[in-house]
Amino acid sequence: MSLLIKNGQIVNAGGRQFADVYIEGDKIKTIGSNLDYPADEIVDANGKYVIPGAIDSHTHISMPFMGTSAQDDYYTGTVAAACGGVTSLVDFDMQQKGESLFEAIERKKSWAEGKVVVDYSLHPAVTDPSPEVIEEVKQAILEYGTPSFKVFMVYDFRVDDAVMIKLLKKTKQFGGLVQVHAENFYFLQHMNELFAREGKLTPYYHAKSRPNIAEAEAISRIIKMVEFTDSRAYIVHLSSMEGLEEVKKARYRGINVFAETCPQYLILDEERYKAPGFEGAKYVMSPPLRTKESQDPLWNGLRDGYLQTVATDHCPFDFNGKKDMFGTDDYKNIPNGAPGIETLLMLIHSEGVAKNRISLEKMVEVLSAGPAKIFGLKDKGEISVGKDADMVIFDPDQKFTITQRLLHMNIDYSPFEGVDITGMPSLVYSRGKKVAEWNENHMDFVGEKGRGRFIKRVPFESI
Repeated sequence: MSLLIKNGQIVNAGGRQFADVYIEGDKIKTIGSNLDYPADEIVDANGKYVIPGAIDSHTHISMPFMGTSAQDDYYTGTVAAACGGVTSLVDFDMQQKGESLFEAIERKKSWAEGKVVVDYSLHPAVTDPSPEVIEEVKQAILEYGTPSFKVFMVYDFRVDDAVMIKLLKKTKQFGGLVQVHAENFYFLQHMNELFAREGKLTPYYHAKSRPNIAEAEAISRIIKMVEFTDSRAYIVHLSSMEGLEEVKKARYRGINVFAETCPQYLILDEERYKAPGFEGAKYVMSPPLRTKESQDPLWNGLRDGYLQTVATDHCPFDFNGKKDMFGTDDYKNIPNGAPGIETLLMLIHSEGVAKNRISLEKMVEVLSAGPAKIFGLKDKGEISVGKDADMVIFDPDQKFTITQRLLHMNIDYSPFEGVDITGMPSLVYSRGKKVAEWNENHMDFVGEKGRGRFIKRVPFESI
């Protein structure tokens, strides 16, 4: 199968050029002017961008949580990804009690087998950190192809500082990366107890129970552990200007701390929790939405390089039947999570590039090149010869209004319902094969179930 894309503007993190792209099989073979190769498919991209497919490095496909599970499986979740221009994802793999990392990885891979439509990898989440599991980190980095490991500073499966230090030292030794959900457990516990006594249990108090300072303190603490071990860490879903300040100070001092944020923290704010009735439950996620004061600092953090990636924390639970499955009278009983994998690229272009908050090149950096480099996806994230032909032909002028009925995520709502979009994918390719295309007023999936593959990622020696 061969593909020739002509007359487009190729955009990479380092710049842009008007050129043609020729693809054979999975790979980009040639980039140049006025290419005239015979091809099975020829696409005229005049007036459009040719960008690397987005990489969503933070998803929770079919994740068990609070007695239920996230609703997208590896078919519906990756179909939604493809239709949004996301051509790779790195999904979190929650280790179960007594499991080795290998067993956890193989279990999740078995769920994906025959279903995925774009490429994927896994981050093992260490929740049962026995000495054997800590030792197994070396194999996960060098043999399993999963060199990043998530730990939580909250929830019943949180790890303590001693485990954190061991993981930081082990990952440093072999070229891995520790990812951290950073919130202070005891701050949250105190606020939950206080609001329970006061009867303040509506969705709004979910936000108030997890204040900005809880995130900032936890980020400060993990930074000190990184400094102590001379290792590296990555803060997932950074949401507050106070948390960002801790990262900025650390990076200024040369400490290897990296961070992502998510579209919901850039665009939505805690006023959403005040929606009538139980509507605010749609936005119950952790960390919660913040006040508007954090939004401009986060956009500036992306622009200035203090935040390296944007991912979604895609973790969908239906509003009807899942968010309310344990009742509607206590925010602590609402499954935490929201959908987002399909709307990632469109939102960051529309709210970021089209509104002059970040450049087009910066968008490609934080959605494609940055995740590829940080997470060891060596064949992804760039339009260049030899890379996988994961590409989006993107129309910067196409209008769209987000509404769940035109999306593909397996859920009954979108937190971004009604948001007007400027710029949408026209065509999406995964390793040279068309997987999605624009059709009148929405994206259609045209790919093949099961064609996606598990990607072994490389260690982080170059960071």
